[in-house]
Amino acid sequence: MKHLLLSGVAAICLGVTGVNAADLKFAPGQDAKFNWKSYEDFKKAHGDIKGQTLTIFGPWRGDDEKLFRSVLAYFNDATGANVQYSSSENYEQQIVIDTQAGSPPNIAILPQPGLLQDLASKGFLVPLKAGTGDWVKANYGAGDSWLGLGTYKGKDGKDAFFAFPYKADLKSLVWYVPENFEEAGYKVPKTMEELIALSDKIVKDGGTPWCIGLGSGGATGWPATDWVEDLMLRMNTPQTYDGWVNNTVKFNDPKVVSVIDEFGKFAKNEKYVSGGVAAVASTDFRDSPKGLFGIPPKCYLHHQASFIPTFFPEGTKLGTDADFFYMPTYASKPELGTPVLGAGTLVAITKDSPAAQAFIDFLKTPIAHEVWMAQSGFLTPYKGVKTEAYANDALKKQGEILTTATTFRFDGSDLMPGKIGAGAFWTGMVDFVGGKSAKQVGDEIQKAWDGLK
Repeated sequence: MKHLLLSGVAAICLGVTGVNAADLKFAPGQDAKFNWKSYEDFKKAHGDIKGQTLTIFGPWRGDDEKLFRSVLAYFNDATGANVQYSSSENYEQQIVIDTQAGSPPNIAILPQPGLLQDLASKGFLVPLKAGTGDWVKANYGAGDSWLGLGTYKGKDGKDAFFAFPYKADLKSLVWYVPENFEEAGYKVPKTMEELIALSDKIVKDGGTPWCIGLGSGGATGWPATDWVEDLMLRMNTPQTYDGWVNNTVKFNDPKVVSVIDEFGKFAKNEKYVSGGVAAVASTDFRDSPKGLFGIPPKCYLHHQASFIPTFFPEGTKLGTDADFFYMPTYASKPELGTPVLGAGTLVAITKDSPAAQAFIDFLKTPIAHEVWMAQSGFLTPYKGVKTEAYANDALKKQGEILTTATTFRFDGSDLMPGKIGAGAFWTGMVDFVGGKSAKQVGDEIQKAWDGLK
């Protein structure tokens, strides 16, 4: 639900064939911001699959599909393989249908670790070759986290690394307008304690620190789940977060209740939020950041993921008219490091072939990341890429947050059962902002979870 995918044709299948170097977006060897040596090394190692067909099924349509195809062109050029990419408006259901029917693609790319885990447990995924998980652990920021995201139990009940992470989304961001900060004499906070102190100072100065909007039609409430997930990672260990997501740590556990209460310190404080507490649930999340740009501003701070500039006023220049900082951690909890909340896509083999194995190897090359990085909307935790390849400074800064993170955790509500993560959790957060206590809300969400059994 939280992955804003572009609409497209219900089902398409177009081949990327006969691509020459002259047709590539960036000519190999001509721009030093790309890591061409690794690409040439890959090319030498995988010329043996020329003429083979590689079928890939994924979530990207519209502009994202065009960007992904620009990456596939390099795989085609390096190997001579015939690449066929397809997608579907209902790709989650389609991949289940195809695997169960015995007609899967070679490669499936999905943004749902839970769905991939289910496919692996039924024997529909091929374990990636030995050493791939170790490679991810060594080469990705917070490598243990990414290794864990792609490790599932197979049909034999044994753990194996099934899913290679590619293209990440970043949620742990706070947005602001630099000019507003400069005029008021505010500095970007480095700790959560400083962020709270800044919020108090803004109130003392007669301003309103936060714009918070939970409205999203039938999905109203989801922005609050991101707040809670970010705070969970800053107040508790990654293991507690994992237990909360799989419900071994209950929703009404004191640790969870205290995190919801911490969110309430921001969202349920009349002086902290633009329009007052009553406006939090009724303000659409797409309209919420507009308060940053008022004269005078209606607010100074806005917590939201990396996609939110899409809803900034037209012509807003990132880094100048608007900027962001990492959602800070508590100085009182240094042992928790620098955790990051996000999401991302994972690449799995659903029908093995030499071309499928070569494609996983291709994703280990910086060029498979840099080509998309240099265009738009792509972040990677891969430490081996050249960060100067990023299309702009904002993406570069977000990429650095990912590569320097000590912990990465996938959006928790997306990992929970649908009736909880996209149901009781959403409505519970609206009820909380509406006046219910964190304990009441925790009890109600847990009751809904218990009802699934």
